[in-house]
Amino acid sequence: MSTLITHATIYTGDATQPVIESGYIRFAQQIEAVGPMADLVVLPTDEIVHAEQKIVVPGFIDVHTHGAYGFDTMDGKAADIVQMVRDQITEGITSVFPTTMTQAVDKISQSMIAIDEAAQVEPAIVGVHLEGPFINPHYKGAQPEQFIIAPDADLVKKWHELSGERVRLITYAPEQAKDLASFEQYLAEHNIIGSIGHSNATRELLKNASKASHITHMYNAQRPMSHREPGVTGHGMLEENIHAELIVDGFHILPDMINLAYKLKTAQRIDLITDSMRAKGLGEGVSELGGQTVYVKDKQARLADGTLAGSVLEFPDAFRNVMAFTGASIQEAVQMASVNQAEEFGLTQKGSLVIGKDADLNIFSHDLSALETTYSLGRKFTPADAVVKEG
Repeated sequence: MSTLITHATIYTGDATQPVIESGYIRFAQQIEAVGPMADLVVLPTDEIVHAEQKIVVPGFIDVHTHGAYGFDTMDGKAADIVQMVRDQITEGITSVFPTTMTQAVDKISQSMIAIDEAAQVEPAIVGVHLEGPFINPHYKGAQPEQFIIAPDADLVKKWHELSGERVRLITYAPEQAKDLASFEQYLAEHNIIGSIGHSNATRELLKNASKASHITHMYNAQRPMSHREPGVTGHGMLEENIHAELIVDGFHILPDMINLAYKLKTAQRIDLITDSMRAKGLGEGVSELGGQTVYVKDKQARLADGTLAGSVLEFPDAFRNVMAFTGASIQEAVQMASVNQAEEFGLTQKGSLVIGKDADLNIFSHDLSALETTYSLGRKFTPADAVVKEG
């Protein structure tokens, strides 16, 4: 039995046929056929979903998410991580990098073990993002300063092995490394992408000494761009090979600055992320991040001193916001939400709606105002499936 979606406008994420105005897509766990309605031959085994005036896009890929719906990666519990990811699937995120934060070494180790166990149960877990503890205290953001240490390749090796070799992205401050070349060499040899984040590095250091090809939540918690020092943000803008994460909630970055990044980086080098924390999906109230009390109000999560503490951003809002703030097309938003991440991290089965790839896709209303259904490896999820807990 295969699912057959008909009469939809399909944004494939594939450069050879990016948009199919009135199309169909057939899938089970993988995509079996996709094309215009004029070419459709209905099979006896098809379970038909009529999608007139609907829009279909690839499933979203979030490479930076700490927690959601009452759970946190750092809790170190495999069953909770599985549930966290499945709740996130209901908002269209079909591929997830559970993300750590700066904590004690043993606590990060336990988190790696739990992610490895969870990934053997939930296939939407396709990588791990280590954010910290190798950061600069000057730009710690909401990361607990007492656990910050210098970049250490031996620790990365340990955590990579504990995770089942799932670490794909690591945030660090290059200026804090005692031997940056050796640290980055280990990353390169193990297919781990280095990301500059929570860093006070200068453009000169980054240009001449670092091979990092990614910027963690660009603009936020890093040396800013100024007229005499480009800083981390300016380096990210200037280097064409660098992918830049953006938290497009309108709070972490003002819309005009999101538009600036879009104009300079273009849709080809922007990765939309949520950087979400435990409180996402729970409404307003008091929550927690890394042992710190977090207050959620007006769709913002902040520490007592006002510091932004991750986000409660849901991915469909990021998807819509990037178009509203920049004038980007749906096709370009798909590029920033799915295609770039799949290409950057070598997720060859993800990111576009092409025959043979995994059946990860989202069905939206005609105006994108509502995410109606998500399929992850052909498994059906709806927003109503999310487990909503007390805040």
